[in-house]
Amino acid sequence: MIRDGRVTVDGSPAHLGQKIDVDTALVEIDGVRLPVRPGLVYLLLNKPAGVISTADDPRGRPTVVGLVGAPTRVYPVGRLDADSEGLLVLTNDGDLTERLTHPRYGVTKTYLARVEGHPGAAAMRSLIEGVDLEDGPARAVAARVIDRVGAEAAVEVVMTEGRNREVRRMLDAVGHPVRRLVRTAIGPLTDHGLGPGEHRPLTIDEVRSLYGAAVG
Repeated sequence: MIRDGRVTVDGSPAHLGQKIDVDTALVEIDGVRLPVRPGLVYLLLNKPAGVISTADDPRGRPTVVGLVGAPTRVYPVGRLDADSEGLLVLTNDGDLTERLTHPRYGVTKTYLARVEGHPGAAAMRSLIEGVDLEDGPARAVAARVIDRVGAEAAVEVVMTEGRNREVRRMLDAVGHPVRRLVRTAIGPLTDHGLGPGEHRPLTIDEVRSLYGAAVG
């Protein structure tokens, strides 16, 4: 890869035998960052309902950091509200955290919501065109009805921002309150085999895929 010119260090082509400062060097392969700083930790957690997306909680409620028991200090990347479930990355990589959470990078988060009623095409269109919330307009990248069972429906919503309880408030605004909300993907990252409360380390390829998804 070095001979083919695919590797750069601080924006310049790397060369064989080159020494770098791993604490400060920006190493990229095909334009996508390769984290090399020692001590970086990347974990994927399937957050269950009732767990708080913080490092600690003054009310003594269980937290996502407590669930993973990492050997070094890690922080949740963004938040899922206490009632919501699904995928959450925890890391001590501040650069990746910024890229996954700031809307300008456009990293999508996909949610599966079980809602009251049977949303129609007009409701899905409203989610994409935008609904007015108390803290400003909110828009989904995509929204579709997956299934209808009894008096409820399953709706997939794709977002690039994550304001407090935003997906819940959007669906409530179009007349379909959320009964259950699960985040199923962060950018290209999914894991259908990770059970509630379980976590695992991310592979280096998964970390690079998250960096690659940040287009800003």
